[in-house]
Amino acid sequence: MTDFGLTEEYQDLSDTVRDFADEVVAPVSARHDEEHSFPYEIVKQMAEMGLFGLPFPEEYGGMGGDYFALALALEQLGRVDQSVAITLEAGVSLGAMPVYRFGTEAQKRRWLPPLAAGEALAGFGLTEPEAGSDAGGTLTKAQVADGQWVINGQKQFITNSGTDITRFVTVTAVTGTRERADGSVKKEISAIIVPNGTPGFTVEKPYNKVGWNASDTHPLSLVDVHVPEENLLGARGRGYANFLSILDEGRIAIAALATGAAQGCVDEALKYAKDRHAFGHAIGHYQGVSFKIARMQTRAHTARLAYYDAAARMLAGKPFKAQAAMAKMVAGEAAMDNARDATQIFGGYGFINEFPVARHYRDSKILEVGEGTTEVQLMLIARNLGL
Repeated sequence: MTDFGLTEEYQDLSDTVRDFADEVVAPVSARHDEEHSFPYEIVKQMAEMGLFGLPFPEEYGGMGGDYFALALALEQLGRVDQSVAITLEAGVSLGAMPVYRFGTEAQKRRWLPPLAAGEALAGFGLTEPEAGSDAGGTLTKAQVADGQWVINGQKQFITNSGTDITRFVTVTAVTGTRERADGSVKKEISAIIVPNGTPGFTVEKPYNKVGWNASDTHPLSLVDVHVPEENLLGARGRGYANFLSILDEGRIAIAALATGAAQGCVDEALKYAKDRHAFGHAIGHYQGVSFKIARMQTRAHTARLAYYDAAARMLAGKPFKAQAAMAKMVAGEAAMDNARDATQIFGGYGFINEFPVARHYRDSKILEVGEGTTEVQLMLIARNLGL
């Protein structure tokens, strides 16, 4: 990546994923959306392409790429199917990345290869019924007994937690308390790997969602769940802080996905504006439509620049928290605004689920909520300004 342009290697990756999205993913998107079915055949093909291993070293079964390569793939997938894109995004940035960033060498050797190969998926169990944006309000508890963690609690909105190939979910839990310098007590929150199928760990019925219908999302319950003490991921008491850093990276990925969704709406609206005729002209002839599409393209372009910048800072080892927050907010709003405008351009057809713009209209709202609401992004940006 140089001066916001793409090197030949990055461009080739982007083009390859774009062709895959158009030729393989798009034709089955409507069916999986209608059936609320997980696209196992698409995931298998993405695995064969190496997409799940993009940012991981070859020694752990990865492709030896970087996070920006993942973002480019997510943008191209997000153009045609947000459910497929979020399956990849969550599988890599939320499922596998915590193990890569904070795991012991033994944990990396055990868990990463099947995740990087796309043979398995993992989930990220942070959100709870009473702890969403305020993730520090975690109520799930874990304590050590006879060399094992005993975990009790609930998680919700957990992506990739209940597929046939889900291997584990990393959950945050309160493992004790610590006294602050002022005498107040602070929760000690740690992260623990919980393999699927562990007794007491129940993947509940999937949600009936407004959008992302082909994405796997469940609430989870943990009742006296026993896992080995060595399943602690990262240092004890660092679970919350570590996951916050994972979310900073993840916001770049979500921004890329959202940019793709915004661009997908432009592409569909542009094609329709040229083909649809009214009052003797293609509707794109009229400024009421052409100006709307021009604004849509501007939003997509701005979102792309924002996530490119955040990714460049991250790869250069520079602070990027605020830039990731801005990229996520700008791209999420661009996706939602473009979906609304594209639906308006399509008229009645935009209200029919088989049309991509209708799916983007339902899917895009969560981009302003998931992995940090717009309000959380504004809070992070304001803090960076010293407010």
